[in-house]
Amino acid sequence: MNDISKTLADMTAVERSSLLDTVAEALEATADAAEDVGDLRFVASSLFVAATIRGLSGDIRPEDIKAAEILLEQGIVLVQQFSNRRGRDAMLN
Repeated sequence: MNDISKTLADMTAVERSSLLDTVAEALEATADAAEDVGDLRFVASSLFVAATIRGLSGDIRPEDIKAAEILLEQGIVLVQQFSNRRGRDAMLN
């Protein structure tokens, strides 16, 4: 994979939509996993961010690019935090 990373502003509408959908799907999967372990706050947070990202899945206006980038970052951080926590919990058991 020698592709150079693109910013949202550099992506086509299809690429942006695909990225938004991918992050929203990861958040929804994380919410399902959090529900399995009874972490209702994490479920709510993940679903709220996923729903907000899905709301942006249409064509993003140039003035909304920065907000979309921040939402994507937050979504990715949520998924990573839950993944890290699950790995840590598995090591403790």
